Amino acid sequence: MLSIMFIVSCKKEEEVVANETKFGASLKGSEEVPAVTTNATGTFDATYNKDTKILSYTINYTGITPTAWHIHKGAVGSTGSVIFDFGRTFTSPFMASTVALTTDQETDLMNGMYYVNIHSAKSPSGEIRGQLLKK
Repeated sequence: MLSIMFIVSCKKEEEVVANETKFGASLKGSEEVPAVTTNATGTFDATYNKDTKILSYTINYTGITPTAWHIHKGAVGSTGSVIFDFGRTFTSPFMASTVALTTDQETDLMNGMYYVNIHSAKSPSGEIRGQLLKK
C-alpha cells in the first residue's frame, strides 16, 4: 500500500517573522530640507531584528553619483546628526547591516525619527532623502 503525505503551511511567503519589523523609505529631492530639484530617486528597504538589534538593509538609487550616505536622526522636515554612515562603497543595489542598536536608537527607529540621506557633489548637504518608516 502506497501512503502519501501532504504538508500544508498557512504562512504567506512575505509574512514577517514575529521578531522582525520591516522598514522602508522612498528617497527623493522633495524630502530634503530645503527641497532639492533633481531627477535622482532611490529606495531603502530594511528589516530590524528585535532579538539581535541589527538593522539589515538594501539601498537602490538612480540618477545620482553619491559622495556620502547615512542614516540621520531627525523628524520629517528637520535635519539632524548622522547616526549610521554607510561607508564609501557606492553601488546600487547596496546591502549591509548596522551594528546592534542601543535602546535609545531602537526607540528612535520605531518612532520614525530616522531618515536616509544620499549626498552628491551637486547637493553636498543631501540630494535625495526619505524618512525611515515601518511598512
